[in-house]
Amino acid sequence: MAEAADGLASLVDQVAKVPTEPGCYLWKDASGTVVYVGKAKNLRARLKQYVTLSDDRQKIPLMMQVVRSFDYVVVGSEHEALVLERNLIAQYHPYFNVDFKDDKSYPYIAITESDIFPAIKYTREKHRRGTRYFGPYTDAKAARETIDTLRKLVPICTANCAEWKRVKQLLEREPDQAAVANIMLVGKCRPCFDYHVGRGPGVCCGAIDTVEYARHVRQVEDFLQGKRSAIVGELTEQMAEAAADLDFERAGRLKKRLQGLDALDVKQQVMFSADVNMDLIGFYREETISCACVFVVREGRTVRSVEFILDKGADVGEDELQEGFVKRYYDETADIPAEVCLSVSLADGDVVAGWLSEKRGHNVRLHRPQRGEKKRLLDMAAANARHALMRYMVRTGYADDRTNQALMQLESALALDAPPMRIECFDISTLHGHFTVASMVVFTNGRPDKSQYRRFKIQTPLTEANDFVSMSEVLGRRYAPERMSDERFGLRPDLLVVDGGKPQLTAAMNQLAELGLDIPCCGLAKSDEEVFVPWDETPVVLPSGSASLYLIKQVRDESHRFAITFHRELRDKAMTRSVLDDVPGIGPKRKRLLMREFGSLKRLREADEERIAAIPGVPAEVAHAVWQALHEQADL
Repeated sequence: MAEAADGLASLVDQVAKVPTEPGCYLWKDASGTVVYVGKAKNLRARLKQYVTLSDDRQKIPLMMQVVRSFDYVVVGSEHEALVLERNLIAQYHPYFNVDFKDDKSYPYIAITESDIFPAIKYTREKHRRGTRYFGPYTDAKAARETIDTLRKLVPICTANCAEWKRVKQLLEREPDQAAVANIMLVGKCRPCFDYHVGRGPGVCCGAIDTVEYARHVRQVEDFLQGKRSAIVGELTEQMAEAAADLDFERAGRLKKRLQGLDALDVKQQVMFSADVNMDLIGFYREETISCACVFVVREGRTVRSVEFILDKGADVGEDELQEGFVKRYYDETADIPAEVCLSVSLADGDVVAGWLSEKRGHNVRLHRPQRGEKKRLLDMAAANARHALMRYMVRTGYADDRTNQALMQLESALALDAPPMRIECFDISTLHGHFTVASMVVFTNGRPDKSQYRRFKIQTPLTEANDFVSMSEVLGRRYAPERMSDERFGLRPDLLVVDGGKPQLTAAMNQLAELGLDIPCCGLAKSDEEVFVPWDETPVVLPSGSASLYLIKQVRDESHRFAITFHRELRDKAMTRSVLDDVPGIGPKRKRLLMREFGSLKRLREADEERIAAIPGVPAEVAHAVWQALHEQADL
C-alpha cells in the first residue's frame, strides 16, 4: 500500500505537466501492461481526476492501486480522440475497459466487392479492404440460413464455389477483359451445380454480364441492410419488363422471388407504421458480467436480434458500460442506422453521435425513449439480454465458479478456518418500536436456502426502536441450547452476519459469549459496504466487484427484504383488524352478519343492545358483549 501511495504521489507531479489538449491516455501497471485506455477533451484535467481519486466510479480506487505509469497521445479534436481510443482498445485489450467477454471473432456475411463478379460468404475473418461486411451475428446458424435464403431470392455466387474461384483467377490474369467477361467465359468454364438449381446466376458459363450481375449484388446488399421495399419495387419493375417482352420464363422466375420476399414479410412483425431504421440496445447486468441485446429494426421491421456477453457489469457505471459497448459494436459493423436507442444518456453522446454520423455518411441520433413503442421495445431488448445472460451463466458454470470464488475469498478476508458453507444473517425491522420483528436467512453453499429461513416477533417491550436489544433477543432465541439441538433450525453456522457496523457486531458477540458459543461473526455496514470483524478495529474492505462482496451484500439484502416483508405483513394486519375480533362469541360468521346489517362500526356503535340482539344468530349475551366493547373503545 505504501508503494502504491508513493507511486500515486509521483503520478500527481507527472500529470501536472500534461498538456490541456484533447487526446487519449493509457494507464499502465508495474510491468508496463496497459490496463485502461480513455479519451479526454482536456488531458490534464481528466488525468488529475484519477490521481486525486476525485473520479467517483467504483473501479477507480482499485485500478489506481496497480497503476504505476501512463502515456498519452495528443490529437486535434474529441472526435479524433474517440477514433484513436477504439483503435488502442482493440490493440491492447485493457482489463478495465468494457469489452466482449469472449474475445472471439463473430460471424459476418461478406460481399467481395473488389471482385469483378462479387461473391457472398460466411466468414469470421478480420475485415479486409475491398470486402463489405454485414453483422456481426452471434448465431452462426442464423447467418448461414440468411445466406441460404438470400441466394434463393437473388442468385449470386458464393465464395466457396470452385467454379467461381476459377473465374476469379482467369479475370485476374486478364483484367482488360472485364467488360466482356461473360463472352470470354463461354466455353472456358463449366456451369456449377448452383446454376442448375437456380441459386447461381451463371457467371461460370457466361450466362450473365457484369451489369446485370451488379444489379443482383446491389439487391443482396439492400436486403442485408433491411431495404426490402427497394428490392420489391425493382423486381416488380423487372417482371413487368420481362412480361412486356414476352419473356415469360424470366418473368416467372422474378415472380417466385417476389413471393419469397412476401413470405419473409409475413414472418416479420411490423412494429412501426413508418419506415424507421433504428437499433434498440437493451442491457442486463450482474455484478461483474453483463449482456447487450441489439434489436435491428429496418423499414419498421425487426431484421434480427443479436446478443453479446460483456466482461463488465455492475462494477462499472451504466453509462460507461453502454458507451463502451456502442463504440465497440459500431466500430466492427458497417450497418449503422439513423437512430440508436439506449436506456441512458451518454456523457459523450454528442461526440459518439458525430463519430457514427461520419461512419454512416448521414446524421445519426442517440435517443433515450421515455414512453411509447420505442420504450416498450427497449424494455423487451433488456428482457432478452437478461435471458441470454442467464443462458450463458448456466452454459459456462459462471455462477458456480463465482460462488466458489466468493466462499474462498471470504475465508481468506475474514480469517476463517474453512470456507463458510453455511451463512446465517439477521436483520431487525421496526416502526418506532412497534411491530418489531427479526429475520434469519440462511445461505448454504453460497445459495439462498429458503427452507431454513426463520422470522421472529420481538417479545421485549419497546417504546422506541432499539436494534441492540432486539438483536440480543433474537440471537438468544436462535442459539439457545434447545434451538441448537433442534434439527428444524439446521446446523451450526460457519459465519454469522449482522446488518450493521461495530456496535451491532459487539452486541451480537456479547450475546454469543453469554451462551458460551464461539461462532465467527462479521457486520456489514450499509454506507460504505465495509465489513467489521471482532479482531480488528479497522473494517475489512472487500474489493469492489469481487465475488465475496457480491455474496455478502446479497446475504444482507435478502435478510433485509425478508424482515421488512414480515414487518409490513404485521402492520397491515393490525390496520385491518377490527375491535370485534376481540369480543368473545364473535367469529367470522357473526362478524359478517353484523357488518351486513349495519354496514359500518359507526352505525353498529349507535345501535342499542336490543337492536343488536334482534339479528338472527346473535344471542343476547353476545349482543351485550358487542355493545360493551364498542362503548369501552369510544371512551378511550
